Amino acid sequence: MPGGPKGGAVTVRYWAAARAAAGVDSDVVTGCATVGDVVAAATALRPELAPVAAVSSLLLDGRSAQRDAAVPDGAVVEVLPPFAGG
Repeated sequence: MPGGPKGGAVTVRYWAAARAAAGVDSDVVTGCATVGDVVAAATALRPELAPVAAVSSLLLDGRSAQRDAAVPDGAVVEVLPPFAGG
């Protein structure tokens, strides 16, 4: 994955269907410059996550983020699949 200046660790947290697809609550990835790079690294680790990640909303340190958003070292990216409700 393309690296930021330091390529520091980023925690990726999975919620609901993303957690079920990944089989774990979270992963740590390194060398990612953008949120999209983080998602690509996570799906490289856990290919079964790819279809869910493709339609998920993403949070960067608790705020909604686009895939081109820069990721600082030590950040947390959360993968939130669409939720059904009523």
